[in-house]
Amino acid sequence: MDKNQAIGFGLIAVLLLVYSFFFAGKNEEAQPKAAIEQTTSIAQADTTTAVAVNDSLAQARRATALGAFGAAATGEASTTTIENQDVRVTFSSKGGQVEQVLLKNYKTYQGEPLYLFDKASSETDVVFTTSDGKKIQLSDLYFAPSGVKEVQGETGPAKTISYRANLGNGQYIEQTYTLYDNSFMLGYKLDFEGLDGQVSGNNMTFTWTDHLKQLERDLKHNRAKSTINYYTVADGFEKMAFKDEKQTEKIEAPIKWVANTQNFFTAGIIAGNSFAGATMTTVADPADSSVVKVLSSQILIPAQDVLNGKGEFMFYFGPKDYQLLKNVGYDFDDNLDLGWGIFSYVNKWLIIPAFDFLENYIANYGIIIILLVLYIKTILFPLTYKSFLSMAKMKVLKPEIDAIKERNDGDMQKTQVETMKLYSEMGVNPMSGCIPMLLQMPILFAMFNFFPNSIELRQEAFLWANDLSTYDIFMKLPFTVPFYGDHVSLFTLLMTASTILYTWSNNQMNTMQGPMKYYSYLMPIIFMFVLNSYPAGLSLYYFMSNMVSFSQQAIIRKFVDEDKVRAKLEENKEKKKEKKKTGGPSFTERMQEAMRVAQEKEQQKKKAKK
Repeated sequence: MDKNQAIGFGLIAVLLLVYSFFFAGKNEEAQPKAAIEQTTSIAQADTTTAVAVNDSLAQARRATALGAFGAAATGEASTTTIENQDVRVTFSSKGGQVEQVLLKNYKTYQGEPLYLFDKASSETDVVFTTSDGKKIQLSDLYFAPSGVKEVQGETGPAKTISYRANLGNGQYIEQTYTLYDNSFMLGYKLDFEGLDGQVSGNNMTFTWTDHLKQLERDLKHNRAKSTINYYTVADGFEKMAFKDEKQTEKIEAPIKWVANTQNFFTAGIIAGNSFAGATMTTVADPADSSVVKVLSSQILIPAQDVLNGKGEFMFYFGPKDYQLLKNVGYDFDDNLDLGWGIFSYVNKWLIIPAFDFLENYIANYGIIIILLVLYIKTILFPLTYKSFLSMAKMKVLKPEIDAIKERNDGDMQKTQVETMKLYSEMGVNPMSGCIPMLLQMPILFAMFNFFPNSIELRQEAFLWANDLSTYDIFMKLPFTVPFYGDHVSLFTLLMTASTILYTWSNNQMNTMQGPMKYYSYLMPIIFMFVLNSYPAGLSLYYFMSNMVSFSQQAIIRKFVDEDKVRAKLEENKEKKKEKKKTGGPSFTERMQEAMRVAQEKEQQKKKAKK
């Protein structure tokens, strides 16, 4: 349609609309029903024609503005879908970009289909500069789809579709997508054929704006777990802080991938070579509950890669499952927060393999957590036994320690010297009970990262908990308690009660006196406030862990005879005396002597001052 035809159709549409407005309604009462329906039909057709004409005019103006790329500025938008067992991806011919991604095997917290990417909340585009200084967006162009084809990819069967925008003279822009079977990976190739002289600048810009929708019940936690992660070629994995206020990071170094991540899902793009840099922004409005957080990225694609047929990338739209993310490479599995340092290694090497093994045979995740507790406690049993034996020794020596405290009447330094001397004589290491507990701490803290980020627990029920990946609600409060929340988690209460019971049991064995003995009961109360809004799976784990520990101690107590422990300590004392006669003082004895001398000097100073 040329300019004159567009103007002609526009004038006809205007005349018909004027006629229907001024004359169609005057004899409405005299018209039969069929005539009224006919008039309505004509008016609707005229309106459609007017819209089409206006769109044609807009396209014509856009074609002129786009210069050499104007040949692809006119067309009609259509969508095409490809899918595998896990995802369904929809593309639009306008821009040739991804329009929608449905994760087929997951639901939102409301039980609705889970769209990780859709045109209402997410948008991607590619922007480049022409040789005459124009800014062109792929979303300005119309692409012709090739149709879906079955191909054999490197990792197995796949489906592919190409979108081409023909510009004439053998020049074109082509985007090819490949969806692999049993995968959340979507291959993407961007190719500018014969356009070397039409494109200027070192980089093109891939833009991605994502208004994250609420996928989990706990909006606050959903928002706190949403951010942009990225991987620089030089420094590896990096992440933007979990903040609500606006923050921007500009990276002027090569980047391998950028990912928008939330609680249990992530959407990212990985470069075949590398991106030239990126500017990333995150912001959240706490007052707006319709959007979790807005994540936006402007990622620089080296123009020569695209012009030379090397513009190859990979999208990942899927769950934050460790095994899936690990297969992507380049530390993409760090999108799953398993903790830092040793805690991450405990989860990767000890917890996840056991969890995955149990998952193959047991469908109930509450039972899996209980069996995981038994597995961990079995591994740690030698340390538990050693710790209990140390406490038994301290309990046997408690009468002597009490006598030392009474004899020194509040003199802490002298009491400490004599107590250390007693330990040395009896062959007791007071740290032997602490070391086994310290060795268990990495596993204890690793669970703080494992359960809140384990997608396997998402929407899995156990007993009264409907979802083990978030807190269980035993009682909803009509008000909010500071640092506690507006609900009561029964699993957290059970964990607190069992921890208090376990602490009481340990206090019967140790020699701790005074306020410190009562401070040990404060920690379970603090944890009750902290864990009330944590996943029910975590509280269930700690509750069962306490109960198993309590049972282990009860069993060990039956096999540890305190009279035999006392006899062993007396035997150690005699051996120490014999060794002292034949050899010099031990390191511990030298330390005790140094402490005694220092104490005497301190007392002499005090007397001199008086």
